[in-house]
Amino acid sequence: MSNATNLKIKQIDIKKISFNELSLIKNIIFWVDIIPNEKTHKNAIFARPFNDKNAIPQKLTDDNFYVKNNFHGYGGKSYQCIEVHDQIYLIWVDQLSKALWLKVFRIQEILPENDNQYLLCDKEPRQLTESIDINFDTSFVISKNNLLYGLCEIEHRDYLFSLNLKKTKQEIRKIKKFDNFVGNLSSNISANLLSWIEWSAASMPWEINELFFATIDNDGEIHKIKKFSNKFINEGKNVSFFQPYWLSDNLLVCSEDSTDWWNLLFLDVTDIKNIILKKRIIKPLTEYGSPQWVSGISFFSGNIKNLFCVAKKENSWVLELYQNCQCIKEIKLPFCSISDLDACDRKLVIRGCSFSCFDNLFECDFEEKSHTKLLNKIPFDPVNEYARPESFWFKGFNNQSTHSFIYKPLFKRFFKSPLIVRAHSGPTTCFDGSLNSEVQYWTSRGFTVAEVNYGGSSGFGRKYRERLNYQWGVLDSYDCKALVIALMRLDLIDSSKVAIFGNSAGGLTSINALCEGDLFKVAICKYPVLDLNDMHHKTHRFEKGYLNTLIGEYSKFRNEYKLRSPINKINQLKKPVLLFHGKKDLVISYKNTLQIKETLLKNNKNSEVIIFENEGHGFKNTNNKKQVLLKTQEFLEKTLNI
Repeated sequence: MSNATNLKIKQIDIKKISFNELSLIKNIIFWVDIIPNEKTHKNAIFARPFNDKNAIPQKLTDDNFYVKNNFHGYGGKSYQCIEVHDQIYLIWVDQLSKALWLKVFRIQEILPENDNQYLLCDKEPRQLTESIDINFDTSFVISKNNLLYGLCEIEHRDYLFSLNLKKTKQEIRKIKKFDNFVGNLSSNISANLLSWIEWSAASMPWEINELFFATIDNDGEIHKIKKFSNKFINEGKNVSFFQPYWLSDNLLVCSEDSTDWWNLLFLDVTDIKNIILKKRIIKPLTEYGSPQWVSGISFFSGNIKNLFCVAKKENSWVLELYQNCQCIKEIKLPFCSISDLDACDRKLVIRGCSFSCFDNLFECDFEEKSHTKLLNKIPFDPVNEYARPESFWFKGFNNQSTHSFIYKPLFKRFFKSPLIVRAHSGPTTCFDGSLNSEVQYWTSRGFTVAEVNYGGSSGFGRKYRERLNYQWGVLDSYDCKALVIALMRLDLIDSSKVAIFGNSAGGLTSINALCEGDLFKVAICKYPVLDLNDMHHKTHRFEKGYLNTLIGEYSKFRNEYKLRSPINKINQLKKPVLLFHGKKDLVISYKNTLQIKETLLKNNKNSEVIIFENEGHGFKNTNNKKQVLLKTQEFLEKTLNI
């Protein structure tokens, strides 16, 4: 028998250095992490030398800060490091003071023994802005005349602003007010050209956006705003641009999905009035981008001499090195997902995970190591007893080929194993096969686990994502049921013991699937979407227009909002449901879950609703996570007669 049955419940919350929000400047790595031994959610920005895993991290911000970005609701990278005249400007968003802060460092070239002060600072941090209720993005630009440019969100409007880096507690100077959403501010090397993307409130940035360029003068004023348009790319069609990134004074790289996949595009912006398409790289089944739920997502980093790109190719990732727009190396990476990438000269840092390894930091200096030795440097700590995902395609909605991952039981506990189907949240996200402690918990107890990338999931091209248009609440549940039928036909599972799990949007999918037919016997959901009408009226600004695509424009499709809402199906639901919700959830109110509690318990004596006082949208407390897992196991054993 496998030792996996001894997997401890504590593995659901493994503690280690997380290396969130990676940056690399010269020979120093920066990241955000929880402050050790701190019971609150306070965090700090840390640094250590590149490729020195034994180095003690240096804490750059003290306990008086909470470094967090709330731009457009979901936030993103919360700080930025910018090299200015051999100094490193560290700028961050602090939620306690409601302000931007600056601290200027220089690298200590000769480090005294047993000293972890890799960066020196002669002055205390300075509060750049007055304390004000503004959501800042951290895609900052610093010009030669000591002005900082950035994006912010004030009272449901987006602005381009500037600050004088020599002043403190200043009022921001609004340069441009946008009619639409804006993101991905960046500049060329001389910082006399800006670029950004815009999208309307009626859509999401991965559905359609526009790429803009502008010149700025010595006084910090904007001139000659130009929207990029090209008959081969975005004229007359919906296209999403991803991460416009400057390689030099006149060359910019980004990706765009006019070919159905986010592929690379190099633009010559020598003349802003006549932007030239320098080069396109078209690779089917390869994604150089992802849905822009948060700001600061990075798939490209470097310069024209050494540009590093990562791309998802089927179910794995590749790393490419470009020199002068020519790919000279392509290396397959053993990652299922990548969350951060940054490069400086020929040094590279990536944070990723695989099917047998939690998030890990990968550091490589291309000057020192040949690419054949790269993979040996990735610090994996695999556990052989982990169940590995198997890619499984089946016929879903409209008989379309649909993807899933199957995790088989680690040992034979049952003649035929019970099945847990997982419906992801989003619903534009995806399952990528990366190591998940909860999945391993169930496979170590004899369950088969299936993760469904139903139509609408990302990573399979634009057409795959667009399958869910006007079909959310129908297609997603259908695909989950179609997978169960496919597994039943292969005689792989016990059809009398099938459960469906879903968080947030996955909760809507799960409960709708439970209501339709007899395939699923129970549903277990965390903070589920129950009421689409309520979601339409109360969801935050960023995703206000998302339902226009998923369901339809509210005034025309009001009946669909009602029919697809689980809250309106509770009376017909006779099967057991276990719901978890947090009182501090700002995305989906726990009151919706409480609203159905009485009817749910009345219809099925095994149903349960558990509310956590101190949780929001996504549980963080370790004890609560353990309680959810243990309660779920108890619930499944009772309702599935295990």
